[in-house]
Amino acid sequence: MKVTYSEAFKEQALRKVFSRGHRTVQAVAAELNLSVFTLKGWMKKTSQNDQSRVARKEKRPQDWRPQERLLALRESHGLTGEALNAWCRERGLFAHHLEQWQAEFCRAGDLSSSGADAQALRALKEENQRLQRELRRKEKALAEAAALLVLEKKFRALLGEEAE
Repeated sequence: MKVTYSEAFKEQALRKVFSRGHRTVQAVAAELNLSVFTLKGWMKKTSQNDQSRVARKEKRPQDWRPQERLLALRESHGLTGEALNAWCRERGLFAHHLEQWQAEFCRAGDLSSSGADAQALRALKEENQRLQRELRRKEKALAEAAALLVLEKKFRALLGEEAE
């Protein structure tokens, strides 16, 4: 039984195999539920120029540079629903990638202004440690004073009994 695959599927499979990274061709074929020989045959038919075209056609979301991410966020700003999904499909993204990138940019902005915050936090920690040392010292002094009062009371009670 011979199975025929659409051109879109072949292109997608080739894109996957050419941008597979450290995975083997066998692993990609197993993932796509294809014969390794079928996939290798498609690879042989594809010329070197076509390999680069297929591999570069879509980038993985983690391969986007920060400048490209910012540009994508600007372009997609204001889009909602189906328009946003269509925009994302054209670029090989999902809406959650855009949300993640936006959160990363916001966190990066918070970190850049935190230099003064870090110094203030360090000063507060040092002040807290100083106050805790002082509190421990005063607690020890208070415990010592309480022990002396108890001893004095016992001593007077002992002397009071002998005086009678």
